[in-house]
Amino acid sequence: MLRTHTCGELRMKHAESSVTLCGWVSRVRDKGGMLWIDLRDRYGITQLMAEEGQTAPELLQALRSLGREFVVQAEGTVVKRYAPNDKMPTGDIEIRVERINLLNPSKLPPFLVDDETDGGDDLRMQYRYIDLRRQPVRSKLELRHRMAQEVRRYLDERAFLEVETPVLIKSTPEGARDFVVPSRLHNGEFYALPQSPQTFKQLLMVGGFDRYFQIVKCFRDEDLRADRQPEFTQIDCEMSFVEREDILQTFEGLLLHLLKTIKGVELPPLPRLSFHEAMMRYGNDKPDIRFGMELVHLKGYGHDHTSGVDFGVFDTAERVVGIPLSGGAEYTRKQLDELTEWVKRPQIGMKGMVWMRVEADGSLKSSVDKFYNTDRLQSWREAAQLQAGDLLLLVAGSDSLTMKAASALRLELGERLGLRRADEFQALWVVDFPLLEWDEESARWMAMHHPFTSPIPEHIDLLTQSPGAVLANAYDLVLNGNEVGGGSIRIHDRSLQAQLFEALGFSPEEANQKFGFLLNAFEFGAPPHGGIALGFDRLCALMGGSESIRDFIAFPKNNAGRDVMIDAPGPIDAQQRRELGL
Repeated sequence: MLRTHTCGELRMKHAESSVTLCGWVSRVRDKGGMLWIDLRDRYGITQLMAEEGQTAPELLQALRSLGREFVVQAEGTVVKRYAPNDKMPTGDIEIRVERINLLNPSKLPPFLVDDETDGGDDLRMQYRYIDLRRQPVRSKLELRHRMAQEVRRYLDERAFLEVETPVLIKSTPEGARDFVVPSRLHNGEFYALPQSPQTFKQLLMVGGFDRYFQIVKCFRDEDLRADRQPEFTQIDCEMSFVEREDILQTFEGLLLHLLKTIKGVELPPLPRLSFHEAMMRYGNDKPDIRFGMELVHLKGYGHDHTSGVDFGVFDTAERVVGIPLSGGAEYTRKQLDELTEWVKRPQIGMKGMVWMRVEADGSLKSSVDKFYNTDRLQSWREAAQLQAGDLLLLVAGSDSLTMKAASALRLELGERLGLRRADEFQALWVVDFPLLEWDEESARWMAMHHPFTSPIPEHIDLLTQSPGAVLANAYDLVLNGNEVGGGSIRIHDRSLQAQLFEALGFSPEEANQKFGFLLNAFEFGAPPHGGIALGFDRLCALMGGSESIRDFIAFPKNNAGRDVMIDAPGPIDAQQRRELGL
C-alpha cells in the first residue's frame, strides 16, 4: 500500500507516529514562515504543515509548487496541532511533512471542490468525477451503500435468495415505453431493456424459489423530472404461498428496519388507508400524513353546502373542496392573493380561490359574503370543524382537476408552514386500488398497476360483469408523501390470467404471442404468490433528506435524459448501422 493511514483516521493517540498519507490537495495556505496543506481522501481531511528553518528548503519549494487537486503521497510525523479545529475529526493533530511525492498533477478544476461549491448543476454533471470528491456527494453514496447492505442483511435473514434476471428481454406493450436494443444476429428484431423483472420473478416462483429478491437496474423511456431517471434501481421481491398480509408485514418490517438502522427513527405499526379513503381525505393516493389539514368536501362525496345561491362558480362545479388552516385567520389579504395566484398557475389549473375565516369573536368573514349568508357560512364552518382563528381555503371545478388542485394546495401550505420536515418520517400502506381504469384515448380498460395483478378474491366474479368495480389485491407503500413501493398478489391461474387479458382487450392470439411463456408456465404447478418493488433511489433520497434521486446516483442523467459527462446518447458509425440493419 502507498499509505499507512487514511486522511480521516489519525487522532492524538497517533502522536509522534511516522505515517504516510495519500490524497488530493484540497487547499494550500502559505504564510511565509509557515505552510499548511489540507490533504483530502474519501475518509476525510488531514492538515500537513511545514515551517521555515525546520523544513528542508527543497521540500518547502516542492510543497509550494503543489496546486489544487494534485495527487500526492506525504510522509511525516503526527504532532499536536497548535490551534485545534473542533469542526474536523482530525482537528487535534497535523502532520509535520518530511517527504512529499507527487503522484499526479492536476489542471485547475472548473469549480471549487468543497462542501459549498461555486459550480452549477450542469458544470458539476459534466465533471462528475470531480464532483464525487466533494463530501456532500460522497456522503449520499455512502448512505446508499449502507442501505443496500441493510436491505441484503434483512432479506437474507428471512431466507430470501438474490437471483439475477435477464437485461435483454422481449418488448411488451403495457406500461411505459421500452428502451429497445437492435439485434445484429437477428436482423430486424429487437430486445428491450426491462422496465422491471416482473414476469421473471413470477417464473422463479413457478420454479420453486419461494423467496426472491434483487437490487436491480430497470429502464423506462419516459418524460423526466427531478425524481425520475431513464435507468433506476429497485428492490425487487417476490414470495410464494403467501397472502397480502404476509407481504405487508414483511416489507413494513424492512422499511422500519431501514429507518431505525440508517436514521435512528422508530415508527409504530403503519396505518392503512384504502385508495378511496386516501383520495377523499388527501386528494391523492400517496398522501403525506406528517400533518393534518385533511380535505373538506363542501360539494361532492354526498355533500352539498354550496349550491342554490346563484354563485355560478360553485353552482356549475362538480366538486368544491376546502383545506382548513389552523390559525390561518391571521393571513393578510396579500398572502391570500398570493395563494390565489398560486392555484391559478397552469400547473394547478384553477380559475381562482375562495376563502372564509373565523374571527377571534367567532364571526365569519369570506370572500363571497355577498352570495352566502351567515347560516350558509356556518354550515361550512361546521363541516370543516373550524375554531376561532382558523381559515378555510376553497377550490372548485371538475372532479379530477379540483381534487388534484386541492391536494397540491394542501402540500404547498404544508411546505410553507414548515410541516414537511425532511428529518421527520411518517409512512402508510394504501390498499384496495381499482384493478382497471378506463383509457379514453384507446377506448379500453387498462391495468392500474400491471396485467398480472389479481383481483381481491371476492371480486373475481365481477371481472366479466363489471370490470370497473373490481378492486385489485394490490398495495402501495408511501413515505412522506412519496410512493416508495408497490406490489400485489399475482394471478397464478391460467384461466383467470386469460380472463384479465380479455378484459384488457387482448385477443387470445395477442395474449399468447406476448405472454404465452407465462401462461404456459401457469399450467405446470404455479404456486400462489405475490411481491413488491421498492424504489431504491427514492428511498435513499428520502432518507438523505432530498426530493431528488439524482443526488444519490453516482453517474446520473440530466433532466433531458443525457449523460453530459460522456455525451450520451450519441450517434453510431455507419458500419454499426449496417450491421444492425438500421
